[in-house]
Amino acid sequence: MSSVQAQEVPCIIVGAGPAGLATAACLKEAGVEPLVLERSDAVGSSWRRHYTRLHLHTVKKHSGLPFRGFDAHVPRYPSRDEVVAYFEDYAAHFEIRPRHGVTVESLERGKRGWAVHTDGGTFRSPHVVMATGYNRVPNRPDWPGQEEFPGTVLHSSEFKSGSDFTGQRVLVVGCGNSGAEIALDLHEAGATTALVVRSPLWVTPRDVWGLFPSQISSIRLSALPVSVADFLAKGLLRLLVGDLSRYGIDRPEEGPNHMIWTRGRVPMLDIGTLKSIKAGEIAVHRGVERFEGPRVHFTDAASEEFDAVVLATGYRSGLSALLPDGDERLNARGLPTRFGADGGEDGLFFIGFRNPPTGALREIAIEAQGIAACVAGSPALLSL
Repeated sequence: MSSVQAQEVPCIIVGAGPAGLATAACLKEAGVEPLVLERSDAVGSSWRRHYTRLHLHTVKKHSGLPFRGFDAHVPRYPSRDEVVAYFEDYAAHFEIRPRHGVTVESLERGKRGWAVHTDGGTFRSPHVVMATGYNRVPNRPDWPGQEEFPGTVLHSSEFKSGSDFTGQRVLVVGCGNSGAEIALDLHEAGATTALVVRSPLWVTPRDVWGLFPSQISSIRLSALPVSVADFLAKGLLRLLVGDLSRYGIDRPEEGPNHMIWTRGRVPMLDIGTLKSIKAGEIAVHRGVERFEGPRVHFTDAASEEFDAVVLATGYRSGLSALLPDGDERLNARGLPTRFGADGGEDGLFFIGFRNPPTGALREIAIEAQGIAACVAGSPALLSL
């Protein structure tokens, strides 16, 4: 490692997405100038890579970062490009200037804090904020015979538009928010579309009766014990959505909030996919068993031929490759067990690794302010 850039700084933020930007703004407001390291060439790089039709699934009123919300002219659910523009404006307003093109390779605990080793040298600080996000490394499952599939297999992170597949037969594996919206985009673009729903799934409309954002309900329910919130949520979803088992979507035994906190499994936020499923326009299968040439065999004994397969199968955080060997901060899924100001006793913080029903950006704004308060009040800053 080169030591040319091994200077010591008050705080290092790894990542210039919304979590990194929010934390940087809060620190600057508290009088602390952070060093922001970003491996891409722009802020909000994950949002820039998303598919074209994507919109924020939470309302702009409850999705703004600290001290500066979305402009009044932006619609309730901002588009991908509007979200990117917001991040750019946010960074410019708070004069956040990340060091772009810097890839963090590992973190090392030292006597006076942390050494952050990168491909451009080593940086040192008593405080490090990991804001790399939970969608850093695409998860790509593999099935028997898949290598012989003659068509296109791509991860949802590589999908851009349904218009690229007009007239083709496309299978979408995974029914989270991305999978459901990609399936709808493909259908509307003229592709023959099928969707794999591998396990029981809660489905909730983005807007209750087309008027009331479900995020607002989730925020109100979040003040209650999980068991109580789930009791109320189950009753509401039975009323709003009903029994979907006839369409290939089973209702889980666990409540939606319990599934989020224990397994990270969020409900599918429906923006029209369910209507197309009920109309028979999007087929549903229970799971992939194997590939045989262009044909995919499913666990429900059905099989179909496809021209392309989109893997909406989620991501891994990639944190385990960065933290010291034996570090016990991560759970079995490779995600932090403590967030925001909670868990930063030795100067290492995590932000933006949750996707709660109350809204990921809303939680980022809360976590960022807590981290900034901890860093700004730390005795370690006095020695710099």
